[in-house]
Amino acid sequence: MSDSPRARERLVRVRERLVHARDRLTRLPRWWPLPACTLLGALAGGGYGVLHTPEYTATSYVIAVPQERTDPTTALGFAQAYGRVATQLAVLGDAQVEAGLSPARLRESVRVATSPDAPMIAVTASSARPAEAATTANAVARALTVSANHTKKSTQVKLLPFSRALPPSAPSSVSAPVSALVGTSAGGLLGGLVLLVRPRRGERAPAAAVPAPAPEAGGEAAPKAPRDAADEPVAVCARRFPGGAR
Repeated sequence: MSDSPRARERLVRVRERLVHARDRLTRLPRWWPLPACTLLGALAGGGYGVLHTPEYTATSYVIAVPQERTDPTTALGFAQAYGRVATQLAVLGDAQVEAGLSPARLRESVRVATSPDAPMIAVTASSARPAEAATTANAVARALTVSANHTKKSTQVKLLPFSRALPPSAPSSVSAPVSALVGTSAGGLLGGLVLLVRPRRGERAPAAAVPAPAPEAGGEAAPKAPRDAADEPVAVCARRFPGGAR
């Protein structure tokens, strides 16, 4: 029982604080969501750019060379085919020893691209360390070359290393300033959408129109509206003094 007055006082204080905070919010200008969302977006984007682990990418190139009595179109077609099988287990199993990664990890970090105009295969590896990215790309490219050259007598196409991957000097992931700029743009856009959706102060919904009473089934017209009370004294004076009302 002794704590009930204190609890009531605390509840009263909490209510007063909530009312005070609500009054402050109502006194803010209508466009306050725009700078608030912009600032939050900049902080979120900058924080992501700082806390996110940088990613490095390295690319190794392999070229398909046609052998005797083989046209370049055939080499281009085999380059497309070898690019599709570069991330298969048969190739990645040979590269895992040199790269020091499991085949599943290699499949996640390696991307292979081919060109429709040249018999070129690009093997790109991503990693948090520059040296590991270069080693992984070179290992997969070498494993692909060895696997494809096992059948060069039947395909009459040979794969040769064209360019080795080198450790990158800069990360390929988005930097903190760019991430903050993207977050600022997204926050500003979100704030603008909030301003468009938010109703204006003092704006009320239009009142619904009351339909006029429909006539009865017998065809009789609806009763007329009662006369205004302000016109009754004038009508009474006209009846009592017919000569005075002209």
